[in-house]
Amino acid sequence: MASADMTNSRILIVGGSSGMGLALAKQAIAAGAEVIIVGRNEDKLRHARAELQSSALSTVALDITQEAQVADLFGRIEGLDHIVSTAADIEGAYELLPSLDLKAAQRVVESKFYGPLLLAKHGAPKLASTGSITFTSGIAAYRPSARGSVVAAVNAALEGLVRALAVELAPIRVNVVSPGWVDTPIWTFVAGDKKDETLDAMAKRLPVGRIGQPEDIAKAIGYLMGNGFTTGTTLHVEGGHRLI
Repeated sequence: MASADMTNSRILIVGGSSGMGLALAKQAIAAGAEVIIVGRNEDKLRHARAELQSSALSTVALDITQEAQVADLFGRIEGLDHIVSTAADIEGAYELLPSLDLKAAQRVVESKFYGPLLLAKHGAPKLASTGSITFTSGIAAYRPSARGSVVAAVNAALEGLVRALAVELAPIRVNVVSPGWVDTPIWTFVAGDKKDETLDAMAKRLPVGRIGQPEDIAKAIGYLMGNGFTTGTTLHVEGGHRLI
């Protein structure tokens, strides 16, 4: 991410209190941007403020699955350049069908599909015409696991939504990054106490020989924000996972 691209930009990052979103916030602030981090958990937001320690950072606690809260947020914000969402609530969703709790599945849909839809609905009018919206899907849409049917389906649906929004909201650009296996806290819900063992096994299989880091995805999002000729695109950042 070149600093010239981010200087004086205002970026709203949903899910920016940890993992990929926090890495993006750190890179954007270092590049001269003003960042607004949105998240549900005030403790995580407090941690993000303590880690970043920047006057260019502000945080807002809200739930993007609640339209009234999203509408109120954008009613108080003016002059955005970019909106990014890395948010995902997948707790309890990685289960075989006989054990799948419908409420857990609904939380995935709400956080990874309806939430982004609401961000686009209420956020697009606040964006500069040269601005962008970037969401995150994931490798599950292309390499689903036996326990990952809900996440795979929602990731695929989100990519379809992005293509449609790129047409409807033009000239605002709308893209999605599809990460592979990235070492973030979300793996606690996916693999539990077998997290390290699971990630190590995948690292040995991937052509790049390692698992992704949050900074890898942050750089990809930065590229999509800065490239004015890219829209309606799924950018795969997965270490060659689709090849194995």
